Amino acid sequence: MTYLQLVNSVLRRLREEEVSTVGQTSYSKLVGEFINDAKRTVEDTWDWSALRSTLTVTTTPDVFNYNLTGSQDRIKVLDVVNDTSDWFMEYRAAHWMTAAYLIETPPLGAPQFYSWNGIDTNGDSAVDVYPAPNGVYNLYFNVVLRTADLAEDTDRMFIPSSPVIQLATALGARERGETGGTSASELFSLAGRTLSDAVALDAAKHPEETIWTTV
Repeated sequence: MTYLQLVNSVLRRLREEEVSTVGQTSYSKLVGEFINDAKRTVEDTWDWSALRSTLTVTTTPDVFNYNLTGSQDRIKVLDVVNDTSDWFMEYRAAHWMTAAYLIETPPLGAPQFYSWNGIDTNGDSAVDVYPAPNGVYNLYFNVVLRTADLAEDTDRMFIPSSPVIQLATALGARERGETGGTSASELFSLAGRTLSDAVALDAAKHPEETIWTTV
């Protein structure tokens, strides 16, 4: 659904007139804020299939720090693959990476390990790899890429819309204190059930991620 469609869906539930643009009235702007608040909450609840993506890094010889273009700072890594060498890369803590590069004499070779190292000027996550590449390697970062706030009327949201709409409606009802028969607490409860159902449906695509095992 588009940002405008989401806002109008909430406005109808709050018994308000629909708008032709999100910024048409001060109240539609407020509902737009509730939509983004709800979207962030729902996105953070589960690793949605619709948010899964692959970011590619092509290494340069002797360079160990790279920016994941488009990642911003709300990603979750599922796995990292050195496709050129045909192996999974392993995470190492920042302390380990610091010791490897600043205390020891780092070798050159095919990257085997990675560690996060802040963000760049565009807000994208930066990553260190070890050892420093001795050539060109294609590194694939399979991630859950949570999205920026909706801003334009035509911006689209790809996670399930129902829990976002229900939660935004509950936020709107709480803000103004009435909804004509349904309390804000009831609306929050409905939003919670809707979100739970949506997570259960999407989790069925990745059953291995909901099975807990002891090591």
